[in-house]
Formats: sequence, structure tokens, C-alpha cells
Amino acid sequence: MSAPVIPPGGTIVQTFRQSFVDVPIDADKDNAIATTQFLDAAESLTTIFDVMGSVAFSPVKSDMLGNVKKLRERQLVAPVESENIQDLCRNELKTKKHTATEGLLWLIRGLEFTNIALSSNLADPCKELSESFRGAYGQTLKPHHSFLVKPVFSAAMSACPYRKDFYAKLGSDDAKVQEDLRVYLAALEKIVGILKGFLESKEAKW
Repeated sequence: MSAPVIPPGGTIVQTFRQSFVDVPIDADKDNAIATTQFLDAAESLTTIFDVMGSVAFSPVKSDMLGNVKKLRERQLVAPVESENIQDLCRNELKTKKHTATEGLLWLIRGLEFTNIALSSNLADPCKELSESFRGAYGQTLKPHHSFLVKPVFSAAMSACPYRKDFYAKLGSDDAKVQEDLRVYLAALEKIVGILKGFLESKEAKW
């Protein structure tokens, strides 16, 4: 895992190939979320785990990338029916399969976990990263993980870098780093909310 190279005066958000801020959401189509941009943004987000600098975060990253892969594979099989995430899942479920839809469920849990951890950490300047990530894990992924997986993820939470070291790696201007992250995380939260609502609906059940 190699951490992204931050441009001089820039922040980690600028290194993302795709930002959640720029993922198209079609309000006229019941908040349909563009598939390619969403998956690119999810993939880009995982570079944050490289900044954590610990191999303990490898399972977190590989889990998210594995779920992105499931969705991309479905998109390749039926590109016309997969222009937005919701249609991709609806059309897959019509074939009596749910590999990609289940992948989306786990991907959204992973994205929500990351979003809650970073948002709560930004909101409280005295909170260490490990505390924020542990709290977010308890709210999102932990209830769905088996007793075999929980220790692996718990180890990652304990391996979080110190707060000051982490933010220093996200850019040289701390105020700019925090501002960019807030805008980015707000966009991520909106998308997670839309897709969670979709996954909880009858049409996304298998």
C-alpha cells in the first residue's frame, strides 16, 4: 500500500480520481446515482486507508474494493441496464442473482463506516482517530461481522495513527484539509443515505 502523493498546497481530496462531490445524482429519476462515477469515487476513497500506514487496514480496503469489483462485473455484463446503481441492482435481481446487489450492501456499510469515523473525528478536535473509528465500527460493520472477522477489524481500529500525524499526511494546510474533507464527507453522506434507502426498499430485496 503506497500513500497518495499530495500536491504542494493541496489536500488528499485533490488526489482522488473521482470525488463523491462530482458523482451525478438524477433527481428526476428518484435520485439515480451514476454507476461509473460512484464506483470510481468509492475506489478513490480507499486510498485514505493507505495513509493510515498500517497493514492492519488492508482487510478494510480489500473488502471495499472486492465489493466495487462485484458491481463493475455486473456493469460489464449488462452496461445498458446499469447506467445508474439502482437500475444495476434492479436488473440483476430480475435474473434471480444478487452478487452485485449484496456487494452494494457491504460497500455502503464500508462507506458509511468511513464517513462516520472521519466526520465524528473532524467534529471533535480532541478525539483520537482510533476512538472515532472504533465508534463508527460499532455502529456500522460490527453488527454484521462474524466472530472471526471482528478481531481483524478491531486490530485495524487499534492501529490508527495519531490524529496529528494523520491530518499532516492529508495536506500541509490543516484548515484547507478540514474544509475539503467536510465538503467531501457531506457529499458521501448524501449518497450513502440515498443508497441505504434504496437497499431497505422492497425492490432491492432478494
